[in-house]
Amino acid sequence: MSEEVIVAGWMDYEPGDRDTMLGHLVELGHRTLEEEPGCLDYAMTADPSDERRIRVYERWASQRALDDHFTTPHIKDFRAAVAGLTRVGVSLQAHVVAVSRSMR
Repeated sequence: MSEEVIVAGWMDYEPGDRDTMLGHLVELGHRTLEEEPGCLDYAMTADPSDERRIRVYERWASQRALDDHFTTPHIKDFRAAVAGLTRVGVSLQAHVVAVSRSMR
């Protein structure tokens, strides 16, 4: 069985572009979760303490599922839609999950 992959971090946009980007990310998230069985969780949220920042959290069944995600038609549509927005910073990392346990 493949190990899960978690992508986490943040992306900063010009203040006027952040909300536009979030709107596109909501649509992308819906399509990704509906159309890609390898996507286990997908959340992009506005950071309440920074008007530029979007927090990123994605959980994938495998590295292959994540790689396949970048070849989908909805990713191509998303990239075209956000091409004019200005990202001013980014810190994203992919983490391979070796062990998981419940936090109950």
